Amino acid sequence: MSEILDIAHDMAKDLFKIGAMNEITMREIEALCLPPIRPFRPEDIRGIRTANHVSQAVFAAIMGIGKTTVQQWEQGQKKPSGAAQRLLDIIDRKGLSALG
Repeated sequence: MSEILDIAHDMAKDLFKIGAMNEITMREIEALCLPPIRPFRPEDIRGIRTANHVSQAVFAAIMGIGKTTVQQWEQGQKKPSGAAQRLLDIIDRKGLSALG
């Protein structure tokens, strides 16, 4: 996210906290501030998992998918869906602690 978007997002969160912005508007701003979904190559997925020091089985459990799916992603046999790509992006940028 760009520095300007970071500042705008922080301002929106502050306005929401004090009641000057409703929940619907806040959700719209959150959606605008999301980074674009990017494609993940097999080596990217393996790199994200290993950087977080987890096995394929643990990574799959955290993401709510089967171990076979992670294996297929890492071997290039399948590609992650849009929701999985978003989750992979979050884990890549913020680590597994962002999910918990």
